[in-house]
Amino acid sequence: MSELRERFGWALRAVTGEPGTDPYPYADNLLARWAEPQRRYHTQTHLTAVLDHIDVLEQHAANPDTVRLAAWFHDAVYRPDRSENEERSAALAERALTEAGLPQAQVEEVARLVRLTVTHDPAPGDTDGETLCDADLAVLAAEPETYAAYTRAVREEYGFVPDEAFREGRAAILRQLLDLPALFRTPYGKKHWEAAARENLTTELRLLEPGESPGNATPGTPG
Repeated sequence: MSELRERFGWALRAVTGEPGTDPYPYADNLLARWAEPQRRYHTQTHLTAVLDHIDVLEQHAANPDTVRLAAWFHDAVYRPDRSENEERSAALAERALTEAGLPQAQVEEVARLVRLTVTHDPAPGDTDGETLCDADLAVLAAEPETYAAYTRAVREEYGFVPDEAFREGRAAILRQLLDLPALFRTPYGKKHWEAAARENLTTELRLLEPGESPGNATPGTPG
């Protein structure tokens, strides 16, 4: 917890370029959000993983600390039964970072990056968007045990959805992902994560076929 607080402080100060407002009340508010009881996958563990993946990809980003701030906010508002989580998270970033003293252009950029996580489809050349989206989707390339734990956790978040709806919704999402020409946009993601992610998605899709157990299936989008 204390290390995460520090990581938020470092990112905020790096973007503002000065000591400015005390970052820790904002960090504490965000950490409380990431620890809400309805979360099973979208937890502080996920936040830490995304930040760690940004560290791996930071040379690709034009503004890596802005990307880190966007990571903090990208699932800060999360209700599995709501469809506007990213928009509400972006609005939270706009309010909090304006109050914290970030220049308006940087506030708008963080909010733009948060909104990109709806589709994970940054425009070509949007290196900051590519970095955030790849970091958020990196779980798809995890080792099989970790990937299975991810699907179970998201399944728990959607415990109010019947199994058959899980099968149908999740299978549709997996097919959409597999139909994409590329899951990852950064050079590192393409080289190190693409093949493993496609293998995981293909295996999960096969398990969703009739007659297989739906225990690992989720209707939620990844990330």
